[in-house]
Order: sequence, then structure tokens, then C-alpha cells
Amino acid sequence: MKTRIFTFFLLSSLMVAAGQLAAKGSSEAATASNEITVYAYDSFTAEWGPGPELAKRFTGKTGIAVNLVSCGDAGQVLSRAVLEKKDVRADVLVGLDNNLIDAARKAGVLASYKPAGADVVPAGLRLADDWLLTPYDWGQFAMIFDTASGIEPPSSLADLASPRFAGKIILMDPRTSTPGTGFLAWAMAAFGKDWPDFWTRLKGNVLTVAPGWDAGYSLFTSGEAPLVISYTTSPAYHVEFENTERYEALIFPEGHVAQIEGLGLAKGAKNPEGAKAFIDFMLTDGAQEVLPLTQFMYPVSPSVTLPASFKAAPMAPKTLTVASADVTAAIDKAVTILSK
Repeated sequence: MKTRIFTFFLLSSLMVAAGQLAAKGSSEAATASNEITVYAYDSFTAEWGPGPELAKRFTGKTGIAVNLVSCGDAGQVLSRAVLEKKDVRADVLVGLDNNLIDAARKAGVLASYKPAGADVVPAGLRLADDWLLTPYDWGQFAMIFDTASGIEPPSSLADLASPRFAGKIILMDPRTSTPGTGFLAWAMAAFGKDWPDFWTRLKGNVLTVAPGWDAGYSLFTSGEAPLVISYTTSPAYHVEFENTERYEALIFPEGHVAQIEGLGLAKGAKNPEGAKAFIDFMLTDGAQEVLPLTQFMYPVSPSVTLPASFKAAPMAPKTLTVASADVTAAIDKAVTILSK
């Protein structure tokens, strides 16, 4: 009789435990379906960046919560995704660009997804036919000059290597920063196979190589150096929020390279449907209109009206290009030259 009673209570306990586990699993699944994790760079997730407002609008529209995770710069977004390939934690990767797409493809951290509203993206801004990345904004790289520095600005990209700019240039690390990679791409596009010679002559003029755009640009605006790699649109920020035209984007005769920023569906994402909804959302006017005054980049949607401050952003008449794979292959050599 005792054995039967024990067996009854054991079976009852197992049934209760199983029910609790099932309930827990259902609860976790419900939570997963109502939240996405988005990996992005610092200036995207910052309080003053687009991330918080975009998350608010997306959640209001879909009911899906957004967990924004700052990874440093966009290169570090990719690095973290690679480290977590066997334990995927992100649903969406934000900030990978035209110079990182080849590395992202080889790393196998993204799944192709063509979003609803893809037609809003002009053909010239599309990053790949398989939509491994969906473009959401773009800009042209440029050297930003502090007109209060009292020096004569460089007249060309080649002129940056002149000895008169010794210790006057701030760059970013091409291993971790998309502006750092962008500047390398610019040198490669302008000088071809002779880019290492330009890089070597430039080395003595570089005050520091910052890990990311935030750190490098902050040093520049603190007066540490009169020249920094950024975007032609950067002066618009200073006009909009500081009411100053002190900082100028220099347009060089060699031409400029563009950055096209994208976001993609993480391969193995726990909430792929929520991630796809977020990617769709990023192409709507409700998201695109947030970008100019938070990213200070051009939205990919041509229907968004730019603020008046963008009149301070010159458009380079000549656009240069270089293959993403070639830039990726050159990064180690570029770092070695600067570190010698």
C-alpha cells in the first residue's frame, strides 16, 4: 500500500513539474516573441542617437520591445557576433557597411532577408542582391577642419602627408571603426597600388588612432588636433546644435568615398520574425525621418526632407569606389605601417 501511495505522489509530482516546465517554456517563448536584441555602435544606441527613439516608435507600432546593446563601433558589432556564433544572442546587427559586408559574409553571421519596402532604396545604395544587409543611411567620408586652429587647411588628400601637418590628424582604427576602414578605403581608391606609400608618409602626421568615431571626434572637438576623419555632414551637427560654422568639411580633388550603413538579420536569431519586422520598419518614413538629426547622415529614402542645417554639408562631386574584399585584405598592412 505504501508503495502505491509513493508511486502516486511521485507521478503527481512529476506531472506538476512537467506542467511548470511547460508553462515556463511557454512564458519564455512569449517573452522571446515580444522582444528583440539589437547590436549597434555607440552613437546609435546613445541617448542622443537614433536608437532610443527608433525603439520607442517600433515598439509603439508592433508591441515588440527592443533591447539595444552597444558594442563600441561597428567593427566591434561584427567581432562580437563572430564570437557568439555558437551562442547567438543578437537578433539584428546594425552598422555594418559597404566596407564590412565582405567580412560579414565570410564570417557567416547574417541571414539574407529582403525587407518589405525594399524598393524605397535607390539602386546605387543597395549593398547586395541577396539583401544580406539592408541600407538605412549613407554619407561621404571627409576630413573635418577646425577653422579656429589658425593653420592653412590641406588642399588635397595627398596634401595630408605634408610635414606641416605633423601631429595634426586624428584617425580611427580600421580594425574596429567604420570611419577608420573608410579612410583606408579612401586612400586605396585614390592612390591604387601606391596607397602604402601615402600611408607611410602620412604616419608622422597622425596624432592618434582612436578605437572608434566617438573617441576620435571628441578629441577633435576638444582641440587636440585640427583635422579628423568624419563625414561631409558633420558640420551640420555643429550648425544645428551649436549654432557655429567653425568646423568645415574639406572637399578634395581626388574624390571621396561613400559609406552606406546597413542592418541585417542575425543568423540563428532567437526572434527572426521580430528582427524582420524591425528591418522592415527601418525603411519606413517613421524611422527614416529620425536619422538626419540623430545620425547626421543621409536617409536612404528620398522622400525624407532634410533639415536646413544640412546646407552646411557639401556634396563631393566625384565619388570613388574600391572593392570591400580588397579593403578587408589591406587592414593588417595598414595597421602595421601606422604602428611601426
